[in-house]
Amino acid sequence: MPRDTNLILCPVNLRHLKLDHSAYNEAVAMARRRDAKLLLVTVAPEMERNLNIYDSETYWREQLQKFIASHPADGVEMEAVVRKGAVHRQIVKLAEERKVDVIVMGSANPKVQDYLLGTTASHVVTHADCSVYVVRL
Repeated sequence: MPRDTNLILCPVNLRHLKLDHSAYNEAVAMARRRDAKLLLVTVAPEMERNLNIYDSETYWREQLQKFIASHPADGVEMEAVVRKGAVHRQIVKLAEERKVDVIVMGSANPKVQDYLLGTTASHVVTHADCSVYVVRL
């Protein structure tokens, strides 16, 4: 018997959206099929490298809202969240806090250093308590 899916978490890396947002599209489609709420999250760095960004959380919240406005998910209840810290840890932490049913996230083709250090997706797959659907970008 299939599990109910009420809440889907989709991390969005706003720095790399120009490359691909297949994971977001897949999360929206899954939310529609399962009549689930979509929790869209972006994780801001603890220390902003761009010195023109004075209020990191406000800046990234605005960027996330712009993304949502330009990629509407008609018929899907959505909540936007900005966290600060290490991306892989914040995704797992938010999933646990909100009792997420599934995480839908992208993973680029691994590079040599990823095999040694691990990718964000591999950390989330290993540490999340819920199912993780990885979309190859």
